Amino acid sequence: MPVSQVVSLIAMLNNLYEFLVQQNCRSYVVGGFIRDWLLGKQTNDVDIAVEGNALNVAEEVAKNFGGKFVLLDEANSIARVVMGEEQLKGARDKEKGGPPLNPPYLARDVWYFDFSSFSNNIESDLARRDFTIDAMAVELGQLKENCQLKPIDPFCGGKDLENRIIRAVSEQIFASDAVRLLRAVRLAAEFDFTIEPNTESLIRRYSQSVTIVAGERVREELLRLLNLPRAAHYLHYLDKLDLLVTLVPELAQTKGVEQPVAHFWDVFEHSLQTVAATEFLIRQNTWEYGNEEILATVPWSNAIEQHLSQDVSGGSNHKSLLKLGGLLHDIAKPKTKFLDDTGRARFLGHTKEGAEMTATILERLRFSRSEIDLVESLVYHHLRPAQMTNEGLPTQRAIYRYFRDTGDVGIDILFLALADYLASRGPLVHMDTWRKICQLVNYILTEQEKQKDRVTPPKLVDGHDLMNSFGLTPGTLIGKLLATVHEAQASGEITTREEALALVQRELSAKQSL
Repeated sequence: MPVSQVVSLIAMLNNLYEFLVQQNCRSYVVGGFIRDWLLGKQTNDVDIAVEGNALNVAEEVAKNFGGKFVLLDEANSIARVVMGEEQLKGARDKEKGGPPLNPPYLARDVWYFDFSSFSNNIESDLARRDFTIDAMAVELGQLKENCQLKPIDPFCGGKDLENRIIRAVSEQIFASDAVRLLRAVRLAAEFDFTIEPNTESLIRRYSQSVTIVAGERVREELLRLLNLPRAAHYLHYLDKLDLLVTLVPELAQTKGVEQPVAHFWDVFEHSLQTVAATEFLIRQNTWEYGNEEILATVPWSNAIEQHLSQDVSGGSNHKSLLKLGGLLHDIAKPKTKFLDDTGRARFLGHTKEGAEMTATILERLRFSRSEIDLVESLVYHHLRPAQMTNEGLPTQRAIYRYFRDTGDVGIDILFLALADYLASRGPLVHMDTWRKICQLVNYILTEQEKQKDRVTPPKLVDGHDLMNSFGLTPGTLIGKLLATVHEAQASGEITTREEALALVQRELSAKQSL
């Protein structure tokens, strides 16, 4: 982590240590912070194990250091103290042995100190932790800048850290807390570590326990995985460990569901390959069936990158939710499958049914309303780009209506449509067809930018104009007429007030003739 952050943190930890000594409270830094320190990785989370009641200790720390107290788990006596800009600045200014530190303060210097209790000795506390690389501790006062840590390490976590291995501390860890089933995979993904075979076996043995994990905790682990560049690979791994379909049982029904000849894989594998193709298209990862020629044809710009990087809710952004949409976009195909008169498999209505199923799944996993709406829209509209035209390029009105209906998710849906095609054909992608699809997407994006420019000027008419010119009264008709004018203006069909009023007159005349 940056030097200024290291210095700030150590100053705060030293002040915490002195305060806890005055309270006759032994304290240790434990778990992930030690792991990340040894790996040289930045982290803003510090786990502190204290002797005595951790809730009381955390409350006193928050009171004396001006932090914010957050109760995390009353039953297990776990609480958090959030330290922000002013608290860390004060820690630096109070640092003994020298003047206040000079490096400019960084707004990202917000730290989360999680306090838990231990009894008897710290080794017994470490024995209750999940993985060996997280079962190390250092006495709080021993952390110094550039120091060589010699942690208390009863389970040889340091050796596993060197060998890049995820190993369970004991056979009981998943029975104690089933979210660790997902956490094992997420840690392996974050650090590019390997879960050792005995721990893999334990995960499979306890895989059904993931169903009792609170949805909020599942959501957090799933999003942290989806935020990583190789999420598709680890979704496959979750399935190998019997976790994916246990977590989302609706996916189990997609296994073995064959599709028309245009598809290379069944619905389940196609869905996972759609996530992989998405990562390829958004420049996060390579794809087994992709190449530079395929990627070079895809529309891409700084504006698209910035859009897809936008946060949606706590822990999610457009990229992670786009992958989630890729995983779930065909979730209703088993439910809607039938064979037509020619024996060809059809999935009529699978987008509408899939959107409803997706909302149910994400509600169960406690995703936020904004996240659910975004992924639901991805699933519902994922076929729409291909349906905007039969021959040639879509009309201006079709493009306007597409973005009117999809809003901020319109760009995301276009990329899902591209990934959907790649994951349908796999190694059989036809470059001529691919170029035409990319040409369509590029045209839609380009024309949408032109439409946005056309509607930036003041409106041609407003509601008062319509009431005064046509003797109308306030009501829904005014809104519908203005929407029609706006659509025609965006598509370039009208550019003046006179043309707008003439259009309204035609609309009113058509309604009167009905």
